Amino acid sequence: MTTTALAATLFGPEDLRMIEHPLEKLAQGMVRIRFGAGGICGSDMHYFRHARTGDFVVKSPLVLGHEISGEVVEIAGSAASLKVGDRVAVNPSRWCGHCVACREGRPNLCENIFFMGSASKTPHMQGGFANYFDAIPAQCAKIPDHVSYQAAALAEPLAVCLHAVARAGNIEGKRGIIFGAGPIGLLTMLAARRAGIADITVADIAPAPLAFATRLGADHVENVASGEDGLKAQAAARPYDVAFEVSGTAAGLASAIGIVRRGGTVVQIGNLPGGQISVPANAVMAKEIDLRGSFRFGLEFMTAVELIAAGSVDVLSLVTAERPLSTAPDALRLALDRSQSVKVVLTAN
Repeated sequence: MTTTALAATLFGPEDLRMIEHPLEKLAQGMVRIRFGAGGICGSDMHYFRHARTGDFVVKSPLVLGHEISGEVVEIAGSAASLKVGDRVAVNPSRWCGHCVACREGRPNLCENIFFMGSASKTPHMQGGFANYFDAIPAQCAKIPDHVSYQAAALAEPLAVCLHAVARAGNIEGKRGIIFGAGPIGLLTMLAARRAGIADITVADIAPAPLAFATRLGADHVENVASGEDGLKAQAAARPYDVAFEVSGTAAGLASAIGIVRRGGTVVQIGNLPGGQISVPANAVMAKEIDLRGSFRFGLEFMTAVELIAAGSVDVLSLVTAERPLSTAPDALRLALDRSQSVKVVLTAN
């Protein structure tokens, strides 16, 4: 067994280095996983560019990566559900199971959560963009042989979107709009289709992602780079029942609140810039809008794995490029180029 792991380690804005880290003896109750694949998420890109995402600021070297899969290569102690050689999708969330949120069935709000590749806590919990990384057995969901590591890694973002759609309530037969045509926006569209939404519009400021949304089945797309007249005309003719804000911008949230019908629902998924932002709160009040946050996921992770295994959601339809883990810094730069990238996936060297 190797004694080091090559990991994509962030030291500051656009300072991502491939570093050999020593592998400690595997702690009791843990499993060691050989990297199979990892999706580059929007939060990875924010960390890469700014050494922060929203209010989570990198304060010490951080190994990125939370959309991950791989092969179990070592087990320390008891792990009845796993054996060496198992192929797994890895849930980056490690919940305590005993706080108020966990007891209420909302583990994504766990007071003691550790989330891989995140600066939400100090010391930071290191991520999975490393050729070996550790997890607890509960984080590992076995995948069948016909599911690729690339597809399994995308269970995590699909889970985020399944949770967001659940937060919207019953959307069957309704009309919706998604602000932001990145991977989370597109997967939210696919998840909303599965939940029975009747008509969906995707809005963005870049033409390439909107063209991709059309190919994936959006009923309408709107380029709002130069204004929202087309969007407002659509809303006037047929009001939107639900809006998903995925762009992570204050303008996107304001647009969602402004465009949704009276009594409609707005689900905030995108991570807005840190600090205070202005929100059209009077519109929320006067239109009686249900404004709901959606943070990560809970049991939806297992649902996502099952849907991918069953072929019910084609997550690989979003992948525009695959790159070796060893080229992670260049892969992050590629992912940031929205003119040619939707989803970039890292693979084992």
